[in-house]
Amino acid sequence: MVLSPSEVGAEDAIVNSVLWLKLAVESVGALVIGIGMVATCVEFARTNLTHQIRDRNSVRLTLARYMALALEFQLGADILATSVAPSWDMIGKLGAIAVLRTALNYFLTREMQQEGEAPGPAI
Repeated sequence: MVLSPSEVGAEDAIVNSVLWLKLAVESVGALVIGIGMVATCVEFARTNLTHQIRDRNSVRLTLARYMALALEFQLGADILATSVAPSWDMIGKLGAIAVLRTALNYFLTREMQQEGEAPGPAI
């Protein structure tokens, strides 16, 4: 099938838009990690200054919540990248990344649930 110049231009515009959206989603994921690190460091310093040793678990859980959210954004960015270049190689990489990130998210959420911080099962 031969595409007309206007169809090729529209396809390029859509691909470029999706790639920009992917970059934005990745950036939000990185921003969430950065905010989580700052929030965790502040909470860690506060916990050490007040000598609340039993409260250090909440520091870990704070970081875990931010990391779980960031993993969701990063997985979304990978899905967007694969949607515009669906080669078998990219699909295989996405599958591996999705399995790894989903497993990480599952274990982070499970740990938060065990500490009574997260409601319900992770999906």
